[in-house]
Amino acid sequence: MKSKPIVPRSETSRDVEEVIDHYLSENAEQAALGFIDALEKAYAHIARHPATGSPRYSHALNMPGLRSWPLTRYPHLVFFIERDDHIDVWRVLHGQRDIPAWLVNDTDPADRH
Repeated sequence: MKSKPIVPRSETSRDVEEVIDHYLSENAEQAALGFIDALEKAYAHIARHPATGSPRYSHALNMPGLRSWPLTRYPHLVFFIERDDHIDVWRVLHGQRDIPAWLVNDTDPADRH
């Protein structure tokens, strides 16, 4: 299967920066680097196999097409929607957050192309 380009939203970039800043503020540079590596691996997987992401929050929030994929060894989930020509990465959130509240407060992902 051909990989689709990963296109993170501005919210996604802020999410990632917050996680990295948190690890660096805790003097956990290796954790920050590991997080980046895990995120890159998750993006590579999603780019090749977007249908393997969980539709759990899609059903719970009535947001068709929304899927999530967990980062290896980190408690974060990548939220995305597969488009015809790319993967729209919507958020990268800690799995213990109130995910539905974070997602409902954002713009409907179906509106972004």
